[in-house]
Order: sequence, then structure tokens, then C-alpha cells
Amino acid sequence: MKTKQRDVTREKLLQAAFCEIHRQGFQAASITNILGDTGLTKGALYHHFPTKQAIGLAVIEEVIEARLDELIFRPLRESEKPVETLLEIMGSVHRKVGADFIKLGCPLNNLMQEMSPLDEIFKARLNHVLAIWRQAVEDALLRGIRQGQIRADVDFRAAALFIVSAWEGCIGIAKNLQCPDMFGLCMSQLQVYVRGLMRTA
Repeated sequence: MKTKQRDVTREKLLQAAFCEIHRQGFQAASITNILGDTGLTKGALYHHFPTKQAIGLAVIEEVIEARLDELIFRPLRESEKPVETLLEIMGSVHRKVGADFIKLGCPLNNLMQEMSPLDEIFKARLNHVLAIWRQAVEDALLRGIRQGQIRADVDFRAAALFIVSAWEGCIGIAKNLQCPDMFGLCMSQLQVYVRGLMRTA
């Protein structure tokens, strides 16, 4: 029972920290606000996360990476038709993310822009998540080549890098314009790009 209670406390802190960092950025994120959102004490927080940096790194790994895994990475890994799955994700992702996603931007990209120039540990952890994303798309395209869906001449590594970069760019543009429809429109053009990699019948 005590272990379960500790897990619940840690999860409450993580979710509150994620929301605060997403709203304010890591540097401006307030421990007071995190505690206010949870009703927990500083002692409880520092028991689980001895430093503010530890909170931020846990948010990257246990919240941001976990959400991307659920939305993108795992469906691609588990799909028997990964190219079709990639296109489906691109076509539906704008309907699956919450309103804060466009208003506040991609949490991963926000932290990359803010923290990568300032903190090598943050940079390494963020690059790790980005590498998983790229690898998931690379694997999907490579399997597409082997299944005869993607052209054999396609540089699947370069294409995966472009897809992930463009994906994040679509979110950034939509955030700047504060327009969810622009995110959907941009992602539809990314689908066009992927279809252009496919073999014609």
C-alpha cells in the first residue's frame, strides 16, 4: 500500500510538473505552482526529485517520451503495414492532440529550443527522444522498401530526418499562428511527401 501511495504521489508531481513546464518553460517553471496544483509538500517533491533538473528530466522521459510512444513510436513498431500506419497517424494526429498542444506548442520542441543550448544533460535526453522518433520512422520506411511500398532508391534515413523535422515545423507554425487547422493542413502536405516516396503501380 505504501509503495502504491508513493507511486501515486510521484505521478501527481510528474503530471503537474509537465503542465507547468509546458505553460511556462523549464526555467520559469515554479515549484510553488507545481505544489499548489498537487496539494503536496516540498518534502514530498524532494523525496522523489532532489533537484529541479531531476523533475525536468523525468518529465522528458516519463511524460513526453511516453506520450510520443503511445501516439507514434509504438504504433509504427507494431504495425504490419508501417507506411500506411505512418500516413494514418499524420492524417489524424491533429484531432488527437489537445487544445494546449497548438496553443503552447510541442513540449519536446519547446524544451529543445529552450534547454539544448544551456544544459548538456537536457540536450542528451532530448536528443535521445528525437533519435527514437527518427528510428521509428526510418524503420517504417525501410520495412516499406522491403514490402515493395516505398521505392528502392529512397534514402530512408534522410527521408526520416526530413519527416520528423517537418512534423515539428508544422507544430511550430500552427503555434505561432494559433491555428489548429494550419497544423492539419501542414500535416496533409507531409502525407503528400510520403506518398511521393511510394512505388507507383
